[in-house]
Amino acid sequence: MRVLMAPDGFGTRLTPAQAADALRDGWRAGAPHDVVDVCPLADGGPGFVATLHASLGGDVEPVTVTSPLGAPVPAALLRVGTTVHVESAHALGLDLVPDDRRDPTRTTSRGAGELVAAALRGARRVVVGLGGSATNDAGAGLLLGLATALLPPGAVAERVAALLAAGGGGLGEVTADDLAWLPDLRAALRDVDLLAAVDVDVPLLGLQGASAGFSQQKGATPEQAQALERALGAFAHAATTALGPVRTGPGADLLGGGPDVRAARLTGLPGAGAAGGVGFALALLGARLLPGASLVADAVDLPGRIARHDLVVTGEGRTDWQSLHGKVVAEVAARALPLAVPTVVVSGEVQVGRRELSAAGVTAAYAVADDPRDVPAALADPVGSLRARAARVARTWSPARGS
Repeated sequence: MRVLMAPDGFGTRLTPAQAADALRDGWRAGAPHDVVDVCPLADGGPGFVATLHASLGGDVEPVTVTSPLGAPVPAALLRVGTTVHVESAHALGLDLVPDDRRDPTRTTSRGAGELVAAALRGARRVVVGLGGSATNDAGAGLLLGLATALLPPGAVAERVAALLAAGGGGLGEVTADDLAWLPDLRAALRDVDLLAAVDVDVPLLGLQGASAGFSQQKGATPEQAQALERALGAFAHAATTALGPVRTGPGADLLGGGPDVRAARLTGLPGAGAAGGVGFALALLGARLLPGASLVADAVDLPGRIARHDLVVTGEGRTDWQSLHGKVVAEVAARALPLAVPTVVVSGEVQVGRRELSAAGVTAAYAVADDPRDVPAALADPVGSLRARAARVARTWSPARGS
């Protein structure tokens, strides 16, 4: 049997490539007669640039940007011709913030703006991977980072700059007048095709939005999550009011209506809530929001790879409701289903029922830790635990041949 390992990364523990190798080694131990190949994937979050570089080639250029806590951190651009890919997690990643300092009311996305600004040099297209962030500021920091690089000094008042760089907690104080420079910033990007490769298809606001759905995993309390929802809603209204009618040609009002209508349409875009709302900020600047997992799948020719195999195995750190909203697991299953190739999920944890997984095209799912009490041990040795689980799954799906 031919088996393809096509996982995402496992949180901050394993990169996509490391996860694919662990699955391959475990499967070979459990079913040595099988032919096993690897195809690491990403959804816009951690591993986005490395995965595309392995498939597309190109030149990786180092840069230094601002972390969520305001410290300088290394990042990288992937330049392929006149297209530049950047990974916002290099600047915003949850791994850049120690557990005891995680507070999305204070972390900033400014580094992502600096990363995009660096990518603009010589680029006709910039693709921004979004996911795995420690921030929840609706991309206010990103807007500041770009404005600092592209607009004249003093375009953003010091008081406003301080608010935009201070995290999501204070965004309710920002007014439309404070953001009067937004049309100029959008105009500065008009000659660049800006794409956001989002890891989830959720909106900015609401029960499945950035604050309600994701801020608590970044360190917010339930009370802070509610406060962030209010602050991001107020900021979105101020930003869309300041931006005014968005036109793509003579007489063509892309969004239409007044500021309330524009805010509702932009905040409700699938992917606007990605990376704590950085998707929303990029949409303000004219970016198209696309599913990152689909973009990567196309880049690596995932359907062609799957078609040459009898089984595809995917996985991630935790398979939960988010996995069905633009993540790698759902993308792999969707690509395999028309080819009649079964999809097996091996993840650190599986928190989605069999019915939901089946509806997404997943044939079977296995958790690395059989019991929640086993999770600490699995985290202590992620490679060994994943190998061991893959070996057991291999013996289920590919029984040893008789002599």
